[in-house]
Amino acid sequence: MADAESPLDALVRRAGGLKGGKPPIEKWNPPDCGPIDMRIAADGTWFYMGTPIGRKPLVELFASVLRREENDNYYLVTPVEKIVIEVEDAPFVAVELHAEGEGESQQITVRTNVGDVVAAGPEHPLRFAVEDGTGGVKPYVLVRGRLEALFARPLLYQLVDLGATRDVDGVAHFGVWSGGTFFPILPAAELERVAQ
Repeated sequence: MADAESPLDALVRRAGGLKGGKPPIEKWNPPDCGPIDMRIAADGTWFYMGTPIGRKPLVELFASVLRREENDNYYLVTPVEKIVIEVEDAPFVAVELHAEGEGESQQITVRTNVGDVVAAGPEHPLRFAVEDGTGGVKPYVLVRGRLEALFARPLLYQLVDLGATRDVDGVAHFGVWSGGTFFPILPAAELERVAQ
């Protein structure tokens, strides 16, 4: 008698198995099948039924079929179903940063914990949020669709080192250039407060 397929194995099979490439999930419109006990922690760790998923290829597979919809729910999407999962902050973490050039010609490129490489700019904008409790700055980059990567803390310090001050609507802002776009982080007058 064959072993019964676990719910996780069944999801892997429906998602297309452990093979390369990103499936065309934006074109799929399957029915909503409700939630599954899967969570992406704020540090980028994926959990299934409370246990970390330790297999990187499996995490990369799930990341390739992840979609965030207009209702702000995150779904794992296959051609036949979409399943809600919990995301504590951003689904991905930017873990490596490379910068070329200076000033307006600067290009910042990041690699995520699931293998995406994106060049920040108009198509992959940077966003900065204030961290609850600390008032610190949390940088994000749009990876694909409506999915963002939160910058790992060491990368925040690299961003600050790449920063410049520029006038935005008559107010001096501290921010970074990438892909010909200036991304304001915060008013320059607040920089000293955040640095403390």
